[in-house]
Amino acid sequence: MGFLRIRTTVDERPGRLASLASALADRGGNILGLSVQSDTDGTVDEFVADIPANPETVREALEAAGGRRVQVVPATAHELTDEPTRALLLASRLRSMPWRLPELLAELLRADDARWIYGEAVSDLPDPTQLVVPVAARRAVRLRRADLPFTLTEAARAASFARLAQPAVEQSGGERAVKLGDGAEVTVRPLTSIYREAVRDLHDRCSPESRRFRYFTSMPALPARMFDRLCDRSQGYSLVAGHDGQVVAMANLMFTPDPGIAEMAFLVEDRWQGLGLGTAMARMLVAAARDLGYAEVRATMLSDNARMRRLLVSLGATLGYTEDPGVVEARLPVGALASADRRA
Repeated sequence: MGFLRIRTTVDERPGRLASLASALADRGGNILGLSVQSDTDGTVDEFVADIPANPETVREALEAAGGRRVQVVPATAHELTDEPTRALLLASRLRSMPWRLPELLAELLRADDARWIYGEAVSDLPDPTQLVVPVAARRAVRLRRADLPFTLTEAARAASFARLAQPAVEQSGGERAVKLGDGAEVTVRPLTSIYREAVRDLHDRCSPESRRFRYFTSMPALPARMFDRLCDRSQGYSLVAGHDGQVVAMANLMFTPDPGIAEMAFLVEDRWQGLGLGTAMARMLVAAARDLGYAEVRATMLSDNARMRRLLVSLGATLGYTEDPGVVEARLPVGALASADRRA
């Protein structure tokens, strides 16, 4: 018997995980650990299994069961420790010894090599065996791992882990001023229940087309239960932009059952569109998703919503059609925004 660490990209369809587990069981495998991660082209299932079959046999069996990009590498019994417990222990060590960040990041992600890099430009060429974790404006940790490429979920874990070694950021009460393309200034704040009437008025002032782009129907008013859900910080994080006593835009980041994925959507009053407000609020939502440990932000939009498509592509999102030909899905890794800023 031998321990193997197995990764495979899977289609997000009911029963796919059961097919993979059955394929391992048919080769005498006993699954001892399972995690689900997000990556650029789908969901990645990772198994640690005690299995008598050789790695090539396991790879062929999982590919036959519907797995894609299957990778199988040897593992050890010590990799069977509870992952959240292991991460918390490493976090405790980092808090007392922040100068050991590269070493502890390597241990967290089981990387082969980790080292500081200073003032180096990060290549835009995709290299799945390398992960660069920004720590400051011109300082980062570069990780390398030959056997298993890094996933988006691991990138998010690494970024969250690195922030433990950084000084606390001064909070400004959650209020930020944004200067727009026409010189006007709006104030962005977290959405709370005190904005119920102001959000209702925002919907009244928006055109049916703007509401259709946001809700897929020209919803004349926001139902009370939906507003309450948007205010619930256990279900998401929402922002409103105000000017001269009115709410002129709302941006919503909603948590999903999918691991590492949040969804965002926007409603901007017509006369405030095209001034950079949506872009500014999108950046704030992606930053919030990063701080909350999410690996990817997604947005679902109508295919004729050209302004939203341009906005998300400018931030580094990739677009793809869904089963509905009139609906497009944008996928934005939280690290893509930093890459876009470096190229700008």
